[in-house]
Amino acid sequence: MRLLALIEQPNHVCYRYRVQAYETWLAEAGWQIDAQPIPHGPIAWRRVLRQAAEADAVLITRKLLSPWWLWLLRQASRRLIYDLDDAMFYRDSNSSKAPYSLTRLRRFRATVRAADAVMAGNHFLAAQAAAFAPSERIEMVPTCVDPACYPRARHDRRGEAVRLAWIGSRSTMPSLDEAHGGLAAAAARLGSLELHVVCDAAPKLAGVQVTLHPWSQASEAADLAAADVGISWLPDHPWSRGKCGLKVLQYMAAGLPVVANPIGVHRELIQHGRTGFLAETPAEWADAIAELAADPRRRGELGRNAREFVERHYSIAQWGPRFAAIVAGENPATSAALEKAASRHFYVDPRTTCPERYKSSPSNRQSLRSSRSA
Repeated sequence: MRLLALIEQPNHVCYRYRVQAYETWLAEAGWQIDAQPIPHGPIAWRRVLRQAAEADAVLITRKLLSPWWLWLLRQASRRLIYDLDDAMFYRDSNSSKAPYSLTRLRRFRATVRAADAVMAGNHFLAAQAAAFAPSERIEMVPTCVDPACYPRARHDRRGEAVRLAWIGSRSTMPSLDEAHGGLAAAAARLGSLELHVVCDAAPKLAGVQVTLHPWSQASEAADLAAADVGISWLPDHPWSRGKCGLKVLQYMAAGLPVVANPIGVHRELIQHGRTGFLAETPAEWADAIAELAADPRRRGELGRNAREFVERHYSIAQWGPRFAAIVAGENPATSAALEKAASRHFYVDPRTTCPERYKSSPSNRQSLRSSRSA
């Protein structure tokens, strides 16, 4: 059997962690992945539609297609699956425009309704999808990592010699600007602070010593395990509610305690005082980092707890069989917990979560009412 995966790029992080990672389990179930970039233009689309008609299942990763191509793809596909690990119904937090987009919302609603199954990366995304389709079609499949691929951090440094780690892309690097106040406060408290950045670019953070480790798939795990504490910051923006915490999971798999702000999935992944610290103000960041820097044994304890948490709840080995079952149409019945979440998060209006970035107008208000009642 063949799964046609329509992806952004073969090396895109979403494809690597949310589809390709489960290749072994799909193969054991008799499936082969055929990954193709989402086409642009009618000629490329005609080729992909032929491939979709020949495949046993088609999976769309993240992207929201235009109504015409979505309709044609639905007609060509025996089984259509939509996978999302971001709040695609919003504009992202780097956009200069308001987060709410009627076009994105309409496309999201159409995609969810067209799909035979929706795999959502966290409970928030699953609840949003359940607002527009029967809950039995929605499955919460978190982004996962393989802890066996990560060496364990040693935790033998102390004080200002302690290394912080951040991993990400150039597009997510602006979040470090928001964390700068806490990092600078920690540097002042310790006398010096090293931040090791695994990325394709280095940020400029006054008062913080930044060391760049150019990202590569082969070296990222070792680069993280060479540090002592992982850090993450999510902007207080509707887009952040859909983030699935990959960098936090990578830190934890490497045995690093995590310091992060209490936004979105951070609250689910980080057990305050057990696997890391949730800190919001610069003073709280300085306290958390200083405590971890002073006590290697404490870091080791939190790091072990963090790795065990990932092994138990967010490992690829744990979720592989379920992923393969969903692709094959054997997904189990949706739990009552998801239905409860759907009723609690039927739709998150960005005008209430981020009012300063939403420009209200009569047409937007009417569109939102129409979308919620559809």
